[in-house]
Amino acid sequence: MKSLLTEEAIQLTKSLGQNFLHDGNQLERIIRASCLRATDRVLEIGPGLGPLTERLLDNSKEVLAIEKDRRLADILEKRFGERPEFKLEIQDALAFLKRGDQGLSPWKLISNLPYSVASRILVEATHEYVRGPERIVVTMQKEVVDRILCDPGKRQYGVITLLLRLNYEPLESFQIPRTCFHPIPDVDSCCVVLEKRKTPLLPSHRAPDFYRLVKISFGQRRKKLVNNLKPHWDMEIVKKALQDCGISDQLRGEKLSLTEFIDLTNALSPDV
Repeated sequence: MKSLLTEEAIQLTKSLGQNFLHDGNQLERIIRASCLRATDRVLEIGPGLGPLTERLLDNSKEVLAIEKDRRLADILEKRFGERPEFKLEIQDALAFLKRGDQGLSPWKLISNLPYSVASRILVEATHEYVRGPERIVVTMQKEVVDRILCDPGKRQYGVITLLLRLNYEPLESFQIPRTCFHPIPDVDSCCVVLEKRKTPLLPSHRAPDFYRLVKISFGQRRKKLVNNLKPHWDMEIVKKALQDCGISDQLRGEKLSLTEFIDLTNALSPDV
C-alpha cells in the first residue's frame, strides 16, 4: 500500500478521513461478518486503494464503489475497471445518498467509512426504512460504535444511538487495532454489524416526528425532558403525553429507552 501511494505520488488527505485498512485478517473478518451471497449487491463507500473492494467483488454479484478522491478513483479503475461487476461513482458519498435516486433496500452497505463523515453517512443511509440497505457492516471510530451500542442512562447514549436503532438492530462488533491501518489513525477503530429490522417500529410518515423529538430531547442534555420539549409543544400536551406513556416528568431524555421514545412520538403527534 505504501509503495503504491509512493508510485502514484499520492499524499493522503487527513480532512477526508483517509486511513486505509490493509490487514488481511481483519478484511476477512469483515467479509465473514457480511454474510455475502453470490446474488448480493454491495455498496462500498470510501474504497480507497481497493483491498476490501477486491474481496467484495470475489464474493458478490455487484459492487458499487463511491470514491470522492479522483486520484484514488483512477487507481480503482486501473485495478477493477475490466470487471463487469464493478461500478464506480466519483462523488461525495453524502451527496450520493441524499440524491436518493437509488433505493438500497436489496443492497448491503459494507465499507471502511471515512472517519470524518462516518456518523453522518450512517444516519443518512438508515433514516428511511423502505430504502435502507438490508445489512450494514462498517468500520469507523470506536467512539461512534460505542454510542450506537449504548444503553439508556450511559454517557455515550444519545441521538445517533436512537436514530440508527429505530430501523436497525446491532448484531455484533469487533475492535480493529490501529496498526492495521495506513496511516495509523489517532483514534481506535471498530467494525459494527447492523441488520434492518424485520418490520418497522414506526410507520414511515411518523419517522420524521421521531427524529425531531429525539434531537429536541438531547438539545440540552442536562435539562429535564419537559424543559427541552417546552418551547416546541404546549405544556399540557407534554404532561399528558408523558403520563399516558408512564414516563416521569423528572427524567432527562438520556434515561428514555427506544420504546419510550416511540411511545412518546405517538402520544405527541397522534394520527387524526
